[in-house]
Amino acid sequence: MAASSASEYIKHHLGNLTYGQLPAGYERSCHGHEETLSDATWTFACNAQEASDMGFAAIHVDSMAWSGGLGILMCLLFWLMARKASAGTPSGMLNFVEMIIEFVDSQVRDSFHGKSKLIAPLSLVIFCWVFLMNLMDLIPVDVVPMTFQWIMTTFFGWTAHEAYFRIVPTTDPNITLSMSICVFFLVIFYSIKVKGVGGFLGELSFKPFEAGSTVGKILLLPINLVLETISLLSKPVSLGLRLFGNMYAGEFVFILVAGMMGTWQAIAAWPWAVFHILVITLQAFIFMVLTIVYLSMAVEEH
Repeated sequence: MAASSASEYIKHHLGNLTYGQLPAGYERSCHGHEETLSDATWTFACNAQEASDMGFAAIHVDSMAWSGGLGILMCLLFWLMARKASAGTPSGMLNFVEMIIEFVDSQVRDSFHGKSKLIAPLSLVIFCWVFLMNLMDLIPVDVVPMTFQWIMTTFFGWTAHEAYFRIVPTTDPNITLSMSICVFFLVIFYSIKVKGVGGFLGELSFKPFEAGSTVGKILLLPINLVLETISLLSKPVSLGLRLFGNMYAGEFVFILVAGMMGTWQAIAAWPWAVFHILVITLQAFIFMVLTIVYLSMAVEEH
C-alpha cells in the first residue's frame, strides 16, 4: 500500500459518522455532486472539514449508537441473569455474572467510606459498560466499517470516502468526557449532600492552606480557591482523557497494522490483540476505581 493511500486509510478509519447543521450558503461537494445550501441544513458530514464546520452541536452518530446499544445489551444481560437467579449454586453465565458483582462489591467496600445505595450499582454499570465499549476494539478494524461502507454506497448513493464509521465509543473523547462529567456532578452532589453548601464552599475556600486568624483566612482564600477549583475540575478531565488516550492509542495501532499489512493484518495484529485484552479490562477497572475514590473523597470530612 502506498504511503499516501495508507495515510488516507488511517485518517478515514479515525473519522466519525457525524450529523449536524451546516449554515446557509455553505458550498459542499457530496455524494458525487456540488451544491450551495440555500438554508441551514441538518445532514451527515461528507468529510472531516464538514464535520468540523458543524461545530459543537454535531453528533457522532456511530459513537452514540454503539455506546447506547452496548448499554442496552448490558442491561438486558443482567436482567436475564437476575431472572435466573435462585438459592441454588449458580453455573455457567450466571456464575460469571455473580463473580463480577462480588468483585465490584468488594472494591466498593474497600474504597468507599460513606453510606449510599447508589455507589455499588453505579460502579457495576461503569465497569461492565466501559469494558463492553472497550471490547469493540478487538473486532477487526475493517469488518464493520467496510460493511457500513458497502451498504451506504450500494443503497444510498454515498461514495466510499464519505462512509465514516467507528465502533469503539471509548476512542471518542465526547463519550469518555461525558461519562466523567456525570461522575463530576455526582461528586458535587454528594459533597453538598454530606457537608452542606457551606461545608462544600468552605473546603474550596479554606483548604489546603489553613490560618488561625480571620485576616490570614482572607489572605489565603484566593490561593485556596484557585488550587481547590483546579483540583476539582482536573478530576473529570483526567478521568475521561485517561480512558480516551489509552483506547485511542490501542485502536490506532490496530488501524496502523491493518493499513500496512493489508490481508496479513489478522496474523500481524493478534499479539497486540492478546496484550490489548489486558488494557481493555484494566482501563474499565481504573475508571470504576477512580469513580469510587472520587465519590468517597466527596463524602469524607477533611
